[in-house]
Amino acid sequence: MSLPRRTSRRLVWTALTLPALLCLLAACSGGPASDRGADAAAPGASPTPSGPPGTLFDGFQYSGPDDPSLTANGWEVRNGAGSPGIKDTWSGAGVGFPADTTAQGGRVLQLQASTDGTKQGTRQVEVQSTGTDLFTGTYAARVYFSAKPTSGRNGDHVVQTFFPISSSESSANYSELDHEYLPNGGWGSVGSQLDNVSWYQADPPDRVSHTLKRHLDGWHIMMITAVNGKVTYSLDGKELFTSSGKYVPREKMDIHFSNWFIDLPFTGGPRTWDMKVNWFYYKAGEAVSQSEVQKTVDGFYSSGTNYINTVPKS
Repeated sequence: MSLPRRTSRRLVWTALTLPALLCLLAACSGGPASDRGADAAAPGASPTPSGPPGTLFDGFQYSGPDDPSLTANGWEVRNGAGSPGIKDTWSGAGVGFPADTTAQGGRVLQLQASTDGTKQGTRQVEVQSTGTDLFTGTYAARVYFSAKPTSGRNGDHVVQTFFPISSSESSANYSELDHEYLPNGGWGSVGSQLDNVSWYQADPPDRVSHTLKRHLDGWHIMMITAVNGKVTYSLDGKELFTSSGKYVPREKMDIHFSNWFIDLPFTGGPRTWDMKVNWFYYKAGEAVSQSEVQKTVDGFYSSGTNYINTVPKS
């Protein structure tokens, strides 16, 4: 990637409704709302087990972007202002949690970006965690990348991405680790590629990167391990790139999933691009293999656990 992720971190997020605030308070007090997804347990039912320490897991079993449990579990849907891509075109309207027979657990987080080639007709999409205290350890997600639009003409310079990042680009200890899929290239490159980028500073840009030239249409397990002064990126169990030295996390980060456009190369009518996330897993302070990640995730699904967070708060 040739540009900082954002020129401004001043974002406009979905406002908290009263039910969301109540759920958030319940979560902070250790009530059962913190362990519920869309299929919340009925009153009197046993809460979800606390689970292994230092673990965050979400299977995205929510009813929609306005589900109070989404906010209570620490997720925000972006609306409105800021960069990257087509500035000020972020919209929560592209966020959904549809049923999906190809997904473990049968439901996904869907991020649908759309454009007709004009700024007015463009909708970019992002969902991020907040205050999750994620630092060193293992980050993993099962992600569906689209190599072509769900509808409309192909050719857009779209970026489908999963990354942990500092809450402020002006931080003295700025940290960012990127998995970015560009089905049609961008920033002067041509063809489908996956970029992995470890950042030390956003402005002026200071980072190291690696590019894999490959089509990635379909489901993939994306992983980042950051332990013992080294960051390792992997795709479906295959190591792609490592960074070390100053290009490692220096402070706690939030996790982002986003689907956005670098530029608008043509008009040509409306088109939509779908990115989906089946689940997200994080293990604090440890390098976990893909097989162990999958084994743990399978265990959560088999026990009916849709969400768990035992990561210590700072």
